[in-house]
Amino acid sequence: MRRLPAAVLAALLLPATTTVKIGATLSAGALLVSASSSQAQTADNLLAQAKVLLGKKGSEQEVIRLSNQVLFTIQSADAYLYRAYAKYGLGDKQGAIADYNQTIAINPQYAKAYYNRGVTKNDLGDKQGAIADYNQAIAIINPQYAIAYNNRGNAKYDLGDKQGACSDYKKASSLGNKSSTEYLQGQNGAWCRNMR
Repeated sequence: MRRLPAAVLAALLLPATTTVKIGATLSAGALLVSASSSQAQTADNLLAQAKVLLGKKGSEQEVIRLSNQVLFTIQSADAYLYRAYAKYGLGDKQGAIADYNQTIAINPQYAKAYYNRGVTKNDLGDKQGAIADYNQAIAIINPQYAIAYNNRGNAKYDLGDKQGACSDYKKASSLGNKSSTEYLQGQNGAWCRNMR
């Protein structure tokens, strides 16, 4: 009689909602087996499901659940990023920052993680930290990251650096950022329009 591997045996004995690791070496497409599903799912499939739900109000807990399933099996920058988005949506900004930090630890070139961590830091009042993250996002993606310029301008303005803020608003507008363009053309942006 052939013996079942321990992981397969465990999958058969665990409750229906438990997910277990299969195999010694796992990759981004690692196989996940759920006793409640006759169909095995890959980490990529779970991440795709989570990505579809991102930004949909009321789906944050499901995004967290899907991300956790992936993270149970592999370290995934995307899973941490998606979970951070969901935590931010639930108001858990410190939890979001922790997950953005994990994303960056796995992939130091992940510009979206820097950008979104900057947004979160800005919300928490850490304007200098936000500016540093926007700088990093701009450096990674390219100097055409319009929304990062706009948000960096907002943080600089809040710190009293009007010259720096104006420069960023003008750069964001020149790159097609609608928010910066509307601001600069409106009454509130008059202070910046004439600044060199």
